[in-house]
Amino acid sequence: MAVPTFVDRVTLHVAAGRGGNGVASVHREKFKPLGGPDGGNGGPGGSVILRVDPDVTTLLDYHHSPRRRAEHGGHGAGAHRNGGHGADLVLPVPDGTVVSTRSGEVLADLVGAGTELVVAQGGRGGLGNAALASAKRKAPGFALLGEPGDELEVVLELKVVADVGLVGFPSAGKSSLIASISRARPKIADYPFTTLVPNLGVVTAGDTVFTVADVPGLIEGASDGRGLGHDFLRHIERCAAIVHVLDTATLEPGRNPVDDLDVIERELARYGGLEDRPRLVALNKVDVPDGRDIADFTVEDLRARGLRVFPVSAASGEGTRELIFAMAEIVLAARAAREVAVAQRIILRPPSAVGGDDFTVTETPDGWQVRGTKPERWVRQTDFSNDEAVGFLADRLNRLGVETRLVELGAVEGDAVLIGPAENAVVFDFKPGIDAGAENLSRRGEDQRFEEQRPAARRRRAIEEQLPDRAEGETRADVARRLDRGGPEVEYYGPTSYEIGGADDPDWAEDDPGTSA
Repeated sequence: MAVPTFVDRVTLHVAAGRGGNGVASVHREKFKPLGGPDGGNGGPGGSVILRVDPDVTTLLDYHHSPRRRAEHGGHGAGAHRNGGHGADLVLPVPDGTVVSTRSGEVLADLVGAGTELVVAQGGRGGLGNAALASAKRKAPGFALLGEPGDELEVVLELKVVADVGLVGFPSAGKSSLIASISRARPKIADYPFTTLVPNLGVVTAGDTVFTVADVPGLIEGASDGRGLGHDFLRHIERCAAIVHVLDTATLEPGRNPVDDLDVIERELARYGGLEDRPRLVALNKVDVPDGRDIADFTVEDLRARGLRVFPVSAASGEGTRELIFAMAEIVLAARAAREVAVAQRIILRPPSAVGGDDFTVTETPDGWQVRGTKPERWVRQTDFSNDEAVGFLADRLNRLGVETRLVELGAVEGDAVLIGPAENAVVFDFKPGIDAGAENLSRRGEDQRFEEQRPAARRRRAIEEQLPDRAEGETRADVARRLDRGGPEVEYYGPTSYEIGGADDPDWAEDDPGTSA
């Protein structure tokens, strides 16, 4: 099996590093029983970066190793020690590499030495309990998990960055011509399709230095996939000029330079995007007697079309100097009109398919589906083996308005709520009214708000429901007392902090030290 030496198209699977997990830790020191939380944050995962390297001319390395992964972030530790950053994975690519998706959508066109594309962003590190502490939650018994990094498949396609492209039929002498005008040494033989990969040569014309690309031979139907040239037409897309190398000494019956030119022009037109490039014509092999005669017959017809024609001989060097300076003239004009390519850093952030940071709620046969950047990120960060972490997630979703939106759409307690894409969603049973708030007084890692019996939480909700209908001058405390007496329009929510009294105790108001006269 032949081992390729030039590869200009590969499919690359890249995966960024996962962010490290935060840690839940409590400071422990002699004579300091309440040291407080000191868990550090996880480090971010490494990103996968494509960087243009002028010394790289092929995608061969990625043909042999098409799967690349960046380093994961380090986990946090106690004593406020944060995890280390995962190392970025920098992949060198040739100048002129086009990055696209499997479906053909172009993501970036990397031109210019040093240009970078962050193709896969590393995952964020999770927060430790020290960063999650607040005035209401002074000692969190949980930490956030690190997020996974981006993972995707991209197609790398190389379009050679050359100033001039040589096109023509097989055996027209393109490889011989580029060897004659530069120090390139491509394979040359007396049979068709000798050139299997594009060859680059550096040409000097006075003070002007430019590059010339020799594209494998084109035949009729190349744009439809015939021959080899269709695989390499992309390499002349960046050329400032196209030089038709026409064979004036072909041995094939029925061929002549004019017809060859027409065939190649039809293929270029069908390929598209090359109509505005200046054309030069090199009538090659004039060192052969019959070739010179045919060139003399043909040159006037081609010049009548407005083309600049140069009879040349790649073997003897005749006419090549005039051709080189004509190329240089076009290249200088193109460079003067072209903007200078400045190295830049591109970060690939495709538009969100779920509406950005806001969220959407949709009723599906499986339940209520919640999509949004924030809700889905928060779910990925949650350790579901820790009740307190689940309670913190509920608090965040409640503050974002997810619970309110579900109630508005008709969700009732017990309905299934899916957060994330259908194929990988996290499913909850809807239980409205889990209040965010105060310091958690349960054991570390637990959350009493998720217990079935929550009289204090039910009492607070009942008070909140009655506040809009309170009488003029009635305070929140008055509403609470009315509910504790067992008002006719509310349900009894269980005993309060008073062991004696209630709705049936006539001495309740007198014995209550907090009741005003």
